[in-house]
Amino acid sequence: MERMKLNILGLSEVRWKGAGKITSGGHEIIYSGGTESEKGVGIIVEQTISKAIKGYWALSDRVLLVKIAGKPVDLNIVQVYAPTANRNDKDLDKFYNDLDTAKTQCKFQDPLIIMGDFNAKVGSDKVDDIVGKYGLGIRNERGEKLIEWCQTNNIIVGNTWFQQPPRRKWTWKSPGDETRNQIDFMMISKRYRNALLLAKTYPSADCYSDHVPVVGKFKLKLKKNSKPSANIKFDLAILKTNQTIREKYQISVQNKFEAFGDAEEVEQQWENFKSAIMEAATEVIPKVKRKSKQKWMTEEILNMMEERRCAKGNKEKYEQIHKKVQEKCNMSKENWVNEKCKEIEQQRKHAPQTMYRNIEEITGKRTFLSTGRLKAKNGDIIIDKEKILEVGRIHKRTL
Repeated sequence: MERMKLNILGLSEVRWKGAGKITSGGHEIIYSGGTESEKGVGIIVEQTISKAIKGYWALSDRVLLVKIAGKPVDLNIVQVYAPTANRNDKDLDKFYNDLDTAKTQCKFQDPLIIMGDFNAKVGSDKVDDIVGKYGLGIRNERGEKLIEWCQTNNIIVGNTWFQQPPRRKWTWKSPGDETRNQIDFMMISKRYRNALLLAKTYPSADCYSDHVPVVGKFKLKLKKNSKPSANIKFDLAILKTNQTIREKYQISVQNKFEAFGDAEEVEQQWENFKSAIMEAATEVIPKVKRKSKQKWMTEEILNMMEERRCAKGNKEKYEQIHKKVQEKCNMSKENWVNEKCKEIEQQRKHAPQTMYRNIEEITGKRTFLSTGRLKAKNGDIIIDKEKILEVGRIHKRTL
């Protein structure tokens, strides 16, 4: 995401069980899967925008809705993974029913972006103001159904409206690269057509997939979250494990407090004491280092990944490098986890605060089996976090 400068990334066929969210490397990952490790969709939101997420609804292992606070209206994003051609009509009908349900959660005036693998070909023939003339290939039956749904719901197929060379249109290639089709789409509400500035594929992106990413550029205003002043975090656990720093800190606090002199007012005494503590901590106690990304990632692996990306045109070489990358990643992660476990064992008695921080670092902050919704007494579905909390507070008062 950082390399391609993406703020939001949609994923199809995630193959994660259950539904929920996880924070990794500062990014929020919201996912929706089933009981088996198949199908599944997800949306990754980078750190600055993740703070504006109002809520989400994991409707099924094929449809996920995320609502983001905007200005003056909210942004709704739906990630999909439509049934393949070998699935029956019942599966396809359920998919479109889930899509209809997701749309009912979006206000008419709010922009709606729908993206993902539709397993449908809309072709290059223009259809009113729904499908542009810059699609790819010949329309099929699934494509007809998708267009029909878009016409009913006033949605345009975004990546058919921008003139691009064929290599910037195809989104999927068959095994052996015999066929290339456009079956992944980025769609938006018709009334926000002008908010979509560009949509095209990036075949050079290294995703190790038979699909290539469709990237859209949008001009939409999201709500700014007021940034609280960053609190300095000191590594207080070191006072228990390092006697030299502990004694130095105690002396520093005492000297600074005495330097303030006697104060008659209790409030002034407290302010002096607080200042002495903070000044001494700033001088003596090291700060907690903020780290991001995968801690086990090495420069060697990053270089190998770049080499793999450059080898996309040579399938045999690409597969060889990919295998080495996987082996290096597994080995590096295993070594990192083993080292962390040793640290945790040592910290168990003397530094429990640091121990829990390390445990969280290994396991990640993850919420399991949460669809992100609440059903109100009147039958309405609520996905807005603030509204869910308010319902909870009202319910608590009635107990």
